[in-house]
Amino acid sequence: MVPLTLADHGALAKARLPAVIWDFFDGAAGDEWTARANSEAWHRYVLRPRVLVDVSAPDTGTELFGTRLAAPYGVAPMAYHGLAHPDAECATARAAAEAGALLVVSIFAGRTLEQIAAAAPGAPRWLQLYWLRDREALAGLVRRAEQADYRALVLTVDAPRVGRRLRDLRNAFALPPGMTAANLAARLSSEAGRSAPGRSGIEEHSRRQFDPSITWADLAWLRRHTTLPLVLKGVLTAEDARRAVEHGVDGLVVSNHGGRQLDGTPPALDALAEVVDAVPAEYPVLVDGGLRHGGDLAKALALGARAALVGRPVLWGLAHGGADGARAVLDLLREELLDTMVLAGRPTLADLDRGALAPWPPAPRTYR
Repeated sequence: MVPLTLADHGALAKARLPAVIWDFFDGAAGDEWTARANSEAWHRYVLRPRVLVDVSAPDTGTELFGTRLAAPYGVAPMAYHGLAHPDAECATARAAAEAGALLVVSIFAGRTLEQIAAAAPGAPRWLQLYWLRDREALAGLVRRAEQADYRALVLTVDAPRVGRRLRDLRNAFALPPGMTAANLAARLSSEAGRSAPGRSGIEEHSRRQFDPSITWADLAWLRRHTTLPLVLKGVLTAEDARRAVEHGVDGLVVSNHGGRQLDGTPPALDALAEVVDAVPAEYPVLVDGGLRHGGDLAKALALGARAALVGRPVLWGLAHGGADGARAVLDLLREELLDTMVLAGRPTLADLDRGALAPWPPAPRTYR
C-alpha cells in the first residue's frame, strides 16, 4: 500500500511493530480521554475559503529564532526512536533536514547529541529536557547541546513524573536489552529497563530521576548555564503563559503531552487561543497534540500558533520506512498544507488569521 494519509502510515506501522511497542507509542494516560479529545478538537473548526485570490505561488516558509523552515512544523520530542527503527534518531534527523523541518531531540534519545547532529549537519535542532534531580548532568547536557549546534532548549514542564499509562502498566513495559538513553549515564536511566507485573519501567524511572520540586524560580539556574533560547513545553493556561513571559522565557509550546500526562486536561488546540492572547504579539507560541493533516496545521496557524510539532505520525513513518518513511510523513503534511492554502484562497501564512476559521457546528441563529 502506498500511504496517502497519516492514518495509512499508522496502519503500516502498527502491522510491523510488536504490540507492546505500538502501545508504548500510541498509548496515553488514564482512560485516554485527552488523547482522543486532542484529535477531535481539530474538527470543531472549519476553514472560511476566499475566492478570486491569486494562489499561483503559495509560500509555506517561516522562521523561528532566526532559523528558516520550509514549513511551520517540526518533529516533537519523543524518546527512544530506536524502538521504531534501528537507525533511530539519526534517521529522523535526516528526514527532518531533507523536509526542511525543525527537529526537537528528546533527552531520552537513543543516539548521542553529537551523532544526531552529524547525521544532518547544519539542520535546525532543539534539545528537549526534563528537569533531572542531578543538576550537574542537566548542565552537562546543555553544554553539549551548545557545542553541537542545537539552537534552543525545550523544557518540558508538565511532567514532574510520567503519567499513569495503563497500556504500559498492563504490558509491564520496560526498555528492551540494549536500548538506552545514550546521553545520560547508565545510573540515570537504568530503571527504564526494569519492570514487574502491573508496573512500567518508564514510570518508575521518572519517579526516581525527575525533580518534582522545581518552580518558576529554578529557571534562573538554567539561564545561568546557557545563552540558548528557552522554550517551555506543556503550558495550557493564560496564567502560566503570562508567568513565562515575566520570567524571560523565549517561547511556549501549548501541549498536554499528547494526552500522556494528566488525563482530563483540555485539548491543546482548545487552549491555544487563550495562551496566544496572554502573550505579546509576535511572541513564539507552538502547539502539538493530535494533528493529523496539513489542514490541521492551517487551523493551528489561524489560531495564532507560529508552528506546530508532530509526534506519533513521524514514528509511524520511521517504523515502516526508516528515514524515507519519516520524510514521507513530513512531506505529506507540507503538501496538504499547500493544498489547503490554495483551495482556501490563503496563499501565505499571514493570510491564515482568525478570520480564516469558523466554529463547527455553527452557533444557532436567532431570528426576530
